[in-house]
Amino acid sequence: MNIILFGAPGVGKGTQAKILSHVYHIPHISTGDILREAIKAETPLGIIAKGLMDHGNLVPDDLMIILVNDLLSSDRCKNGFILDGFPRTVAQAKALDTIFSQLNIHKFKVINIDVDPKMIIERLTDRFLCAQCGKIYNFTLDKFKAGDKCFKCGGMIFQRDDDKPETVKKRLDIYYRTTEPVKKYYQQTRALLDVNGVGEIDEITQRLLSTLGR
Repeated sequence: MNIILFGAPGVGKGTQAKILSHVYHIPHISTGDILREAIKAETPLGIIAKGLMDHGNLVPDDLMIILVNDLLSSDRCKNGFILDGFPRTVAQAKALDTIFSQLNIHKFKVINIDVDPKMIIERLTDRFLCAQCGKIYNFTLDKFKAGDKCFKCGGMIFQRDDDKPETVKKRLDIYYRTTEPVKKYYQQTRALLDVNGVGEIDEITQRLLSTLGR
């Protein structure tokens, strides 16, 4: 099973990718995984990528495409894979088509986990953490807010900058601007399958498995 998984931050994509990885016995590969694999193996490209990242620079498209090609060509992916976070641009999608052609990968499914943006913002901005023990609180369920004390250790509860409404909105805006063209590309070249991402984790998993034909 070869899967390309789409989903905005907060839709539960990472959780579902891990479950599908266990169900199908195939690796869940995120953009970060691709870089870590290459850096850990100390491949020539991994060394270049590490140098860029150590200086705070983004890894360019052409290098990411080569790294993806190397990983998909490895034994780790011989029985399939779940690609998460790649492709992010139409140029990357077209390059991935070329990689698939070279590797004789002709069957793959493109899945989009769909959640209303308003609900995503509610999910992400509901999260608070204890600065001392790291316990996660949900504002809606736990009624804790920034400045309250953790009932577990007494530490101060706070909200990460990444989870603040203005930051979440910016993250979503970037995601939709960069990813919508990629979704349209797959809608034009092959069927992009939308899966409702609202509900309990196991409910969403069952929808995914049904969509994937299991």
